Amino acid sequence: MSTATLDRPTHPQTESMPKESNPGRKSPPAADSASHSLAGQTLPGIDRIVLTGFMGSGKTSTGRLLARHLGWRFLDLDQEIEARHHRTVPQIFSEHGEAHFRHIESLALASLLGQRQVVIALGGGAPEELGNRLLLEQTPHTAVIYLSASFDILVSRCTAQAADPSATARPNLTDLARAEQRYHLRRPHYERIAAHTVETAELTPAQTAEAIVAALRTALPPVGRQGSR
Repeated sequence: MSTATLDRPTHPQTESMPKESNPGRKSPPAADSASHSLAGQTLPGIDRIVLTGFMGSGKTSTGRLLARHLGWRFLDLDQEIEARHHRTVPQIFSEHGEAHFRHIESLALASLLGQRQVVIALGGGAPEELGNRLLLEQTPHTAVIYLSASFDILVSRCTAQAADPSATARPNLTDLARAEQRYHLRRPHYERIAAHTVETAELTPAQTAEAIVAALRTALPPVGRQGSR
């Protein structure tokens, strides 16, 4: 699967990826422009968009924004697992181990990939499993997008998000050396399964959502040549 990289946005860069939640902070103007530019967009031949990347890459904030403006639903794989098993992901790891978690993660992913007009955010470790990669590669009309940034930028984002009491806990960052090893281990998997890579270092979630739609629309065949569905 070929990979297209958007090294720079086609619109002004106003700030780096913000925190998932920041009470009292006004939305940047870029978010409003993204709302207008994404509204009413259609993506013929694509039934689902899957966002992958390491923790802090903006999968949740970007995914929610992208889904809202496409008129699709946003689904978070980890949240789906937690809702099904009435446990947080760290609790499942602690009580049952990683092998058990990866098994139920694959089952949940297969279920989500059976839905249409959805934006799905993967957990950071999901692409490590061969079975998950095969599911993503073999599910028709599915566009996988890798949200990329350097490890240092991702850590700085996670650190900023941790100041918000409602932010998701990230126990994996307690050992930065080990976290960096995970980052380098997972990155080739992210790149391998992605149809497009969006460099998010200097992008807001709104700008990232715009870049995703632009990449997907550029890759679409001319009207009338999408083929039968």
